[in-house]
Amino acid sequence: MAQSFDMVVIGSGPGGYVCAIRAAQLGLKVAVVERAELGGICLNWGCIPTKAMLRSSEVFHLMERAKEFGLKAEGIGYDLDAVVKRSRGVAKQLSGGVAHLLKKNKVTVIAGQARVTAPGKVSVRTEKGQDDIEAKTVVIATGARARNLPGLEADGELVWSYRDALVPPHMPKKLLVIGSGAIGIEFASFYNTLGAKTTVVEVMDRILPVEDAEIAAFARKQFQKQGMTIMEKASVKQLDRAKDKITAHIEADGKTEKLEFDTVISAVGIVGNVEDCGFEEVGLKIDRTHIVVDEYCRTGVDGIYAIGDVAGAPWLAHKASHEGVMVAELVAGGKPHPVRPQSIPGCTYCHPQIASVGLTEEKARAAGHEIRVGKFPFIGNGKAIALGEPEGMVKTVFDAKTGELLGAHMVGAEVTELIQGYAIGQTLETTEAELMETVFPHPTLSETMHEAVLDAYGRAVHF
Repeated sequence: MAQSFDMVVIGSGPGGYVCAIRAAQLGLKVAVVERAELGGICLNWGCIPTKAMLRSSEVFHLMERAKEFGLKAEGIGYDLDAVVKRSRGVAKQLSGGVAHLLKKNKVTVIAGQARVTAPGKVSVRTEKGQDDIEAKTVVIATGARARNLPGLEADGELVWSYRDALVPPHMPKKLLVIGSGAIGIEFASFYNTLGAKTTVVEVMDRILPVEDAEIAAFARKQFQKQGMTIMEKASVKQLDRAKDKITAHIEADGKTEKLEFDTVISAVGIVGNVEDCGFEEVGLKIDRTHIVVDEYCRTGVDGIYAIGDVAGAPWLAHKASHEGVMVAELVAGGKPHPVRPQSIPGCTYCHPQIASVGLTEEKARAAGHEIRVGKFPFIGNGKAIALGEPEGMVKTVFDAKTGELLGAHMVGAEVTELIQGYAIGQTLETTEAELMETVFPHPTLSETMHEAVLDAYGRAVHF
């Protein structure tokens, strides 16, 4: 006999497990189906372990700068195996935390591969055979995986995916990173800091293509100062693999050059996990490996929702979590607001960090806005100078007629923590007037946010 639930969630990443817990809090009987580790890619092979590794490289970088701070540190080095071990330990701890939270909220966890056989019906292939589940609501949160381009496929030895880069078989000496989105730049930053001679190849006209052009240009200069080679408007056409080296055929400006590396990281995007799940058979529309949904994550098939990476951009864990909460509340009879992609902040944890929310200057103009732009450099901020982190800037974009905060963009120390201030401002529909009247504490990096607002209206004080 099939097990019966109010809701079954397929996938336990930051979208799935949050959706399940919120639904359970609202009184629904919930099951989660997971074929791998609880917590999904984010907790186990994505957001969390990469941040743990980047923290190690950040501390190493600071140790190398000890003399600047009046300190002494000799024989500075690192143990890559120990760095990886710490990262895996952090991931394991948080995955265990998800298991605890699901149990605490009385969510049934079923280990196996799920397949939707009809609206409200899910078949799960487990180690023991097959479990059949019936549920009033099915929430698909199957996530995504790394894209493999022909000829650039990861082999785990010389060519790595993000997963291989988290458990490296060796320390690269000469590293090629293909793709300069968040994943590519974070790994480039990590390995470059630890001493790998790093080259980043980006097919678009600039690295970090989703970021504001001015912020991306600032970041590029910092990466180059750190010794990275940045190749924009370039593409890797072929990889010749030998025993201990790779020859990359890189095309730029109509010319192809051959460069040798010992390691390649392929970070050329993601594809949704939609195969062997029965999605199209039950009537779901798939567009370029992602399930098509409306603003409430409804698929068009009654009782079936899709959230997170499998439901399309932006591919961010916090977007998935908020979609999960929204769907849980909607199913439980509530009237939640839809998640607005425009108000979702994005963060890249390289050195320097990059963070943004809302429209870039370019997109604001393209949307027809008459805008006011404010900028403030970290070199004008006392806290940044005291931290020894004067390289950075904050940029704000306002609608000139209404004062609406259209977007905010940052590069520098701890901006991934600062960006939330602007995200709250957007959610509250704050105008320039409220932001200028807000008192920011001193000395803090957040004062750069205030000054960037003031600058948009010709009122900046410290620069």
